[in-house]
Amino acid sequence: MGRSQATFGKKENEKKRLKKRNDKADKKEERQANAKKGQSLDEMLAYVDENGNISATPPDPKKKKEINADDIRIVTQKQEDMEQEDPIRKGTVTFFNESKGYGFIKDSQSQESIFVHVNKLVSPIKENDKVNFEVEMGPKGPSAFNVKLEA
Repeated sequence: MGRSQATFGKKENEKKRLKKRNDKADKKEERQANAKKGQSLDEMLAYVDENGNISATPPDPKKKKEINADDIRIVTQKQEDMEQEDPIRKGTVTFFNESKGYGFIKDSQSQESIFVHVNKLVSPIKENDKVNFEVEMGPKGPSAFNVKLEA
């Protein structure tokens, strides 16, 4: 007589699947039973009171305040109001590996370390050189380009 092909683990997994399916069906039935179909628009509306809290009752019209649109200020600065910073920065080469073709420049203003690749050099550089450069965002962070020795 042959043995059953279904092992204990397979039987347990099938039981779990059935239990999960039944639980899902029960939850679906419960949601449908508790759903409030046909609500009126007034029941679905939410109001904001004078303190900014959400409530189910409409605000009192006596407490209504008129606000002049000119009194509303937006805090962000306009592009022309912002002072344009000089795109050319100054810094010191802290590390440069000529054989691998990359290094890092420490920005003298922000003290951040900026990556530099040999392809972005205008003139050859070495460690501790003072350089002028511009910054662009690379795939892994800020990257220097148009790097040249300070005159």
